[in-house]
Amino acid sequence: MKKNKIIVGTLLVTGLMIGGVVNEPIVNAARTDMVDNSNHNGVMTVGNYTAMRNQYGVKAMTTKISEGTYYVDPTAKPDIQAAQQAGLYVNGYYFCRYTNIAQAKAEAQFAVSQAKADGLPVNAVLCADIESSQQRGLSIGENDLCISAMQQIVESAGYRFTVYSMSSWGDSVLPWKDIGWIASYPFNLNRDLFTHGHAWQFRSDQYFNGSYGKFDVSQLYDNFFTGGQNKNAVISNGDTHNVGKNTGKQQNQMNTTKNNANVNTVSDEDYAQNGTFTTNTTLNIRTAPSTSAAVVGSYAPGESLIYDHIYIRGGYAWARYMSYSGQYHYVAMGRMGGEEYGTRQTNANRIYTVRSGDTLSGIARKLGVSVSHLVNKNGINNANLIYVGEQLSY
Repeated sequence: MKKNKIIVGTLLVTGLMIGGVVNEPIVNAARTDMVDNSNHNGVMTVGNYTAMRNQYGVKAMTTKISEGTYYVDPTAKPDIQAAQQAGLYVNGYYFCRYTNIAQAKAEAQFAVSQAKADGLPVNAVLCADIESSQQRGLSIGENDLCISAMQQIVESAGYRFTVYSMSSWGDSVLPWKDIGWIASYPFNLNRDLFTHGHAWQFRSDQYFNGSYGKFDVSQLYDNFFTGGQNKNAVISNGDTHNVGKNTGKQQNQMNTTKNNANVNTVSDEDYAQNGTFTTNTTLNIRTAPSTSAAVVGSYAPGESLIYDHIYIRGGYAWARYMSYSGQYHYVAMGRMGGEEYGTRQTNANRIYTVRSGDTLSGIARKLGVSVSHLVNKNGINNANLIYVGEQLSY
């Protein structure tokens, strides 16, 4: 994950991306669910993160907060703000240099203090990145005690805690039970690895269209890094841009097989999302998100609609919108893992629908934001009074 760590007084400048990406053949593994970055990637913009979300299916961002007790990453604060505006879940990590419990505690306290200063929201993940030579020199038992001490400090500050490390360190330097985010970079991404963890970091040299430098990317196995919310709630029409090392005619044939397979294997999902969809072909307007539903009209190429919800049904991504008649209508935006029927411009705001038993403070914890943020953003007069079915922007 964190190769070529920056040290005090050193600044690395990344180069402009000149290459594209190609799909991994017949693969369901290695989704680009989460990106982690640091000053090596420069200051990211809202546009950078929005493109990652819409084009590659990125749902969460984890940024470097600090290193040891001597370095603060200057890009963390603007990166957190940009990723939040793009609708991504935000988290942080700190690179460990400890050699004993006292140093481990000091590093956790340093990271917590800086995370708060950077605006990392309460309930976000603040991960200990343990992969340096200092920890390699300790026993498994010593590292376990240091991790327990750091966890107590991080969780007492309101953040959620896990450990990032490489797979080769499991039960050799660190107890496997402590590692929730595992790094391993196999040549062939043809199966899920390390599914017992929260996330698997499967590569460290991912390029994203429109962004500078190489990025570490991970596949999520649960909702830990998305604040307890559905990790599949933000996906592109094309699922994700999985990256492999094959090129040419053989690659294209494999991609076709993969795309055809995905149409039959994508599960039904739905999630709140607001945006504008502009068609690039003639599309039927239907009364339900299904190709068997009644057709009530059509959109011509270049026409746009404003939608308020996304449904994944029958291998298609469907946009829902309210027609002039007051009825909901649906348009297919593209095949999951295949052809897209237009372009989607997603609004920065995300929506949470209040459920029975919800409280504003509970919702804030789930979403990783403050109660005051929800109050101010939604014009709530009484924080103790919310209604089932009410939609809150965050």
